[in-house]
Amino acid sequence: MLFPRTLDYYQIQLTVMLESERYGEAMELLRFLLQCQGQEERHYEEWQSLLDWLVAAFPYASGSGESDSSSRQEEEELQEEDMARVLARSKLEEDADYPIKLLRKIMEEPLSESTILALEQLSYLEGEGIDEALSHWLQQSNVHPLLQFRTLQTLRRRGAQGSIHLVRGSETAVVEIESVPLQNEEFPPQISQVLERVAEQAEVHEPTLYYFAQELWGQFVMSIYGSRDYRTLLEGEYAMLDIWAGALHQMVSESLNGARQEEETRAMYGITDSMRFQFEGAYRTLKGFVKTSLLDK
Repeated sequence: MLFPRTLDYYQIQLTVMLESERYGEAMELLRFLLQCQGQEERHYEEWQSLLDWLVAAFPYASGSGESDSSSRQEEEELQEEDMARVLARSKLEEDADYPIKLLRKIMEEPLSESTILALEQLSYLEGEGIDEALSHWLQQSNVHPLLQFRTLQTLRRRGAQGSIHLVRGSETAVVEIESVPLQNEEFPPQISQVLERVAEQAEVHEPTLYYFAQELWGQFVMSIYGSRDYRTLLEGEYAMLDIWAGALHQMVSESLNGARQEEETRAMYGITDSMRFQFEGAYRTLKGFVKTSLLDK
């Protein structure tokens, strides 16, 4: 299988995982990269060496061991949060204008890992002016949907309250800051149920597809949070979850293989002719998101 994305994209993802000590995810990504073709031999040697080292150094994060170490992970997350808080405050002590510089980076630079990290830093800095600046910016500027959601998460972490009006095209979405999910587990169950359906089919038909479906779905859900599409997904009947799962499967499979096999995909998820219009609508929505997101950059 050839690389569905650029090498730089994977290198950045791997670096972020390692820096944030997400060793289990890093191992999973390395195993996937080793299955792909089209890169220089030295890259495969480096990935295999790194994977071997991670497995030896962090056996609890490898394979099933990671699922049995939730308490250890929670402890690590708390440590990471404490470290991030200390880092943010030390930066503030060195530079009183540090919050202003972070705000400028977020508001003036394109969406990137750098702007996301700036938002995380703001989560640990005190000052009501930060909340006001972020809220005003969200409601008055044309902000990328993913950055909108990340900013909402920052506001919630900072303890902000109240509603935010987000303009998305011709739609205005009203979001309560206190309800914004901070973890995947905080989203309504319908969100994970779509992925569960894809996992079932991918395991049988295309095992590597699920990794990318997970990534795309997570990014997509954040981008539509609070919108009409989001409400339709949550309020829809059981069949609506199959429609979104089928569209997600189709989108990722087409990206990986370069061929569209819609009839086969619809058959996998029991999407009948009467549901085809909704299926195509969900597919177009996902495709539109990919075209305007960072996922293909």
